[in-house]
Formats: sequence, C-alpha cells, structure tokens
Amino acid sequence: MTEFPETGRVVSAARDIAAPAAEIFELIADPAQQPRWDGNDNLAEAAGGQRVRGVGDVFTMTLTRGGVRENHVVEFTEGRLIAWRPSEVGKPQPGHLWRWELEPLGAAGTRVTHTYDWSQLTDEQRITRARANTPERLRSSLDRLAGLAEQGS
Repeated sequence: MTEFPETGRVVSAARDIAAPAAEIFELIADPAQQPRWDGNDNLAEAAGGQRVRGVGDVFTMTLTRGGVRENHVVEFTEGRLIAWRPSEVGKPQPGHLWRWELEPLGAAGTRVTHTYDWSQLTDEQRITRARANTPERLRSSLDRLAGLAEQGS
C-alpha cells in the first residue's frame, strides 16, 4: 500500500489488488455494489441498473443516515478511471470529488488509487466531515474492495 501526503485538500491511498482491472472496475462502476466495499460505512444502498457508462451519468445512492445523494460522473475511462461529484438531490454540487484510478499490473493484478479531493468544497458545514476522510479511511475502502475482488466478488 502507498500513502500520499495531503496536498491542500486532496487525500489519496493506493493498493495493489490481485484481480484484473475489469473485475475491480465493475465493483466500482456499479453503484449497487458500492455499499459492499465502502470503508466509511456511509452508503446504505443504490438501486440496480445504474451502472456508470460515461461522463455525464448520474447515479443515486441512499446513505446510512437516510439521505439520498446524486453522484455526477465527471471523469470516466472504461476499466481505468471513474470520478464523481456528489450532491443532495436537485441541489448544486458542493465541490468535492471521489476518484478511482486502476492501473493493470500484468494479467491478474491491478494498482488501485483512491482519491478524495475537497479542494473546491464551498459548503463550510461539510469541512469537518471532509477532513475526516484520511488516507486510513480511503485504505479501508481499498481493503474491502480487494477482499471482494480477490475472492471473485
């Protein structure tokens, strides 16, 4: 596992996972799978049939505290990169971003980098929660994701 120091308001962690990038990407790009590997225990459920296919897609997620978030996909390369900006339903995006980058390491391994970028966060009420997203918390999601991918999900 690799840790990256916080640069301003960007936090990242990386891990090599013994599974093909395509299999790992399916767990990330299908919102219904995300609660299974969420290391923040923040995601309760997402309806099936929302598999992300490109920039501009929007998927919804119900949080463990009952709120619903729209997630606006802003970066996407099939099998390699996905990033989204969450917001409350029908409200402007407050400026934080979740990014997943996958780099194949041979036929059956992948380096996965998970980044939380809150450099454009404008909602002061979210700052405390944003600061709580440390490399350790990101690593928790990576570890859970690895557990699922390495056992064939």
